[in-house]
Amino acid sequence: IRRERKGKCLPGRTFTKPQEWSLGLIFLVSHFIFDCRVAPSGCEYYNRNESLIMAVNETMEKVFGVTSKIYPRDFGVKQLRYYYVELRDFIRNKILELPNYIRTAIIAEKKVFLQSFFDDEGSVHFEKRLVRGYQHNLDILRLVRKLLLDFGIESKIDERQWLARTGSLR
Repeated sequence: IRRERKGKCLPGRTFTKPQEWSLGLIFLVSHFIFDCRVAPSGCEYYNRNESLIMAVNETMEKVFGVTSKIYPRDFGVKQLRYYYVELRDFIRNKILELPNYIRTAIIAEKKVFLQSFFDDEGSVHFEKRLVRGYQHNLDILRLVRKLLLDFGIESKIDERQWLARTGSLR
């Protein structure tokens, strides 16, 4: 029977805890917001894109000092697993902090956040000259729209689609 550990890693399982936001930490936390599962004993990241999987794993090593094997999943999806209970808690806290931090961050940090969003949630329609980002969280969509404006890019949120999916606009 697996049970949630009481906030401590197994002996010998340690990781580096960054004290401040950096481009690497923003890259990781934003990807964890979009394509991650925060599991009872750690974090799991999913993506089909091999280069993105490698970038996340390499950045995890640089920022936290941990790596993962790449696990194949269904439909070409690959998974990275980081089973450190304390890392899970650290990532959970950073996921809550990042939306507020990124609003007033420097432009390079905003760019990393937006790139993560569109890497994980975006699609391009060349015929229509359209870039879309798909997200269930309306607050995140509003944040993305605000950050795009900081780059002089106008965007809109199709709130009718969101309303049809969720039943409310909150």
